[in-house]
This record gives sequence, C-alpha cells and structure tokens, in this order.
Amino acid sequence: MSNQDYIARTPVKKKKNNPYTKNTPPPAPKSTFKSKLSGVIIIILIAAFAYGLWFLKTSPTTKAPMQNIITAPVKKQAHLPKPPKEKWTYVENLKTKEIEVGQYEVKQKGPYRLQCGSFKTTGRAETLKAMIAFVGLEAMVKKSIGSNGTWYKVILGPYDRKRLAEQDKHKLRNNSINRCQVLLLK
Repeated sequence: MSNQDYIARTPVKKKKNNPYTKNTPPPAPKSTFKSKLSGVIIIILIAAFAYGLWFLKTSPTTKAPMQNIITAPVKKQAHLPKPPKEKWTYVENLKTKEIEVGQYEVKQKGPYRLQCGSFKTTGRAETLKAMIAFVGLEAMVKKSIGSNGTWYKVILGPYDRKRLAEQDKHKLRNNSINRCQVLLLK
C-alpha cells in the first residue's frame, strides 16, 4: 500500500446544493459576563505587577548602599611560613638522565604449516584438497602411518611466519573450511 500525501492534496470543495446540510453560518461564540470580568481582573493584576517592579527600580531606598550591615572584624594574618623544599628530585634527574637503548633479537620459532584435516581414506582427503584449491590455495596430502593405522593429512605450507599461516586460515574460514590449525614444523 502506497503512502498518500493528505497535506499537499487540495481539499474537496463543498457542494452548494447539498440537501443534508443547512446553508446557515455557524453561530458566533457568546461572550459572557464572567469571561469579560476575568479578563479585566487579569489585565489589572499585570498592570499592578509592572507598577510594583517600576517602583522598586526607581525607589531611592533601594539605590542607597547598605550601610547598616555589621561586618566581622578582619583579623590580620601572620606571615605565612616559607614553602618547604621539594623532597622529590625527579625533575633535575630527568634533565641529566641518559637513555640506554637495549639490543634485542627477534627469535623465529621456525617454519609453520596449516593442517586442515586428517582422514582414513584418500578420497575424502582429495575432496578437501579440491575445496581448498577452489579458494585459491595449494594443499598437499601426506600419508602418515601411526599406531592407529594409516591417516591422510591435508596440509598447506610451509610458512616462514605464523601471521602468513593465520591469514590463509582466515581465508579458508571465510569459505566454510573451518577446522584448520596452525602447527609448528618439527
């Protein structure tokens, strides 16, 4: 349903020959004695208030300074003691302080890899590898023989920095491949 603009629309003209309405004008409101009397009283009160304000403004008693106020005698204060010496000397120490710059090295833990799955069958591992290829990354399937049998791991990498592996992990997560983990190569 569309909105209608009732304000901008021109009003409907009244028909002159409407049999249901009378052609007499509406009666004018009657002013009563009570309404006239209350109006006169309000005008008198406003005028009295204005006269009172004007009288207070021009009265000589309100313009004279207040001489009758009793003030307490002001005690003469003794000399204040000298301020104490600062016990903190850090401002002077900062002026003569020398800054020592330490040497440190950033140690890299090693190359990282991104493991996105581990499957018992090669078919499921190859399917995940294909899904990763559609994202635009290259994965490989590694065969791992352990105490639980043979597993096929889907691995991306190696990455020099962990941040690069995290970027690819987020790219895969945005494409609904959620179970990837960043691992340190041993």
